[in-house]
Amino acid sequence: MMRKVSAIIAGLVLAMAVLGGNAACSPAAPRAVAPQRHPLSGLAVIPLTVSTATGAHRFQVEVAATPLEQERGLMFRTAMGADEGMIFPNNPPRRTAFWMKNTVIGLDIIFIGADHTVLNIARDAVPYDETPLPSAGEAAGVLELNAGRAAQLGIKPGDRVKW
Repeated sequence: MMRKVSAIIAGLVLAMAVLGGNAACSPAAPRAVAPQRHPLSGLAVIPLTVSTATGAHRFQVEVAATPLEQERGLMFRTAMGADEGMIFPNNPPRRTAFWMKNTVIGLDIIFIGADHTVLNIARDAVPYDETPLPSAGEAAGVLELNAGRAAQLGIKPGDRVKW
């Protein structure tokens, strides 16, 4: 029995020497956290909060950052969770218009100004409709949520959006 214990202790001492002495007692080095990715789109997913008169409403949104990602948006998607969405950042802010070409699910399209307040909302945008839905001014971002979600949460122009 003593030989087994001695062999285990010798093994541990050898492992510590190979790992640099106090490796077993040192705190782990901080690791970079990879951004969360959406399983269907592969886009980064970030938290977004809309502050309304009824309180703060939190979402996990996909970020359509590049022109190609923004062109595709939520096209061909058949479902989205109640607290999910997609944000289309515009840098610099600009007047913009969205349409529902090849978009299967109805959406609320929320245009967000440079001061991060809601400019206007295109509510209940109709799937597949190619009618342009414009911003009421220069938009720093556009948030897409499930149709009816903005009304359900009381989101309206002037509310603050943080992402």
